[in-house]
Amino acid sequence: MPTVPAVRALVPRASVARISRRAVLSGFVVLTATGALTACSSSTGFAPSVLPDGKVENHLNVYSWGDYSDPDNIAKFQKTGTTVQLDSFGSNEELIAKLGATRGTSGYDVVVPTGNYIPMMSANGLLQELDHSFLKNFENIDPLYRDQSWDRGNKYSVCKNWGTTGYAYDTRVITRPMTSWADFLDAAQNEASKNVAVLEDPWEVTSMYFAANGIDPNTTKKADLDAAEDFLVNSLAPHIKAFNSTAVTSGIPEETFALMQAFNGDVRQGLLVTDTPEAWKFVYPTPTANIWMDTWAIATGAQNMDAAYAFIDFMLEPEVSFREVDYIGYNTGVTGVEKMAAEREFELPELVFPPAEVVERLTPAVVNEAAERLVAIVNRMMAKAGS
Repeated sequence: MPTVPAVRALVPRASVARISRRAVLSGFVVLTATGALTACSSSTGFAPSVLPDGKVENHLNVYSWGDYSDPDNIAKFQKTGTTVQLDSFGSNEELIAKLGATRGTSGYDVVVPTGNYIPMMSANGLLQELDHSFLKNFENIDPLYRDQSWDRGNKYSVCKNWGTTGYAYDTRVITRPMTSWADFLDAAQNEASKNVAVLEDPWEVTSMYFAANGIDPNTTKKADLDAAEDFLVNSLAPHIKAFNSTAVTSGIPEETFALMQAFNGDVRQGLLVTDTPEAWKFVYPTPTANIWMDTWAIATGAQNMDAAYAFIDFMLEPEVSFREVDYIGYNTGVTGVEKMAAEREFELPELVFPPAEVVERLTPAVVNEAAERLVAIVNRMMAKAGS
């Protein structure tokens, strides 16, 4: 197997906001690295009939972000007779380092990488190719969320949850209409100055400048990167109060910021607990923003292959998928879930199910040769903001 290249803070902690959003608001105790959910029954309505003998192993090891699956779904799956061991990681880099160091002997079966890391992981032999004949529910995934640029044909992964980036603003502070990243950058330097929060993710922060200026957010051109650094460090950074990927969940109810770059589902969590939801607006900004997608994949060396396929297939069942959306607050990409949400009075569905025209203009982040430069830019911004 090829060796894994050194990974040095490539888009560091890019998914931190998605790790604990549920725990932050509900007090749910995150499953620890040694915690396992054990079966309490031996029968369930779900049967992994797509497998040759209809049977699976009695154990499954899953390596995922913390608190990132509905415990009721895990318990329901375990009624097939398979005990699920859930371990958690805090970044894609941690996941890659673990799988790379163990060279196929990590002990993990199902893993949950973010989509833009799939090319790196597959090129280095960390993931197994999927046999779609064992995933009868793959067809439940909306075509919008299949065949992404980073994994054509879903060769290594399928959608687990996806979201996008936008911003929330306090209309009592910013009274004009806001629709674009250009509007965000302008308001950050004016009405919301010193009361602004942005994400900790270098790609997300720098892409605000690129999008506002008609530049590909995945650019690697030196001139683009130089211009972004000059503006973000010298013009924007002095107005930023915090670099915090979870700021919005408490920032809305506590009104600690007036303008916050944020993931769509996290904005929803903040709005659900504030006493003044009418004072806030969320924008899916033009011209583009990130579409991030966390995925189900099978690790190289997985010892419980039948259980791994059965588990992923189970998670793609519409009813199971809806429970995931309801628990996590992010879309699973499964067809019919949005209709279920409407029928079941799911609150603020527009923050989980953006219209197709929004989805179609989103841009997936790419981990490319500019990644380390983006990290350096945001580090300089943090230093300037704190000076």
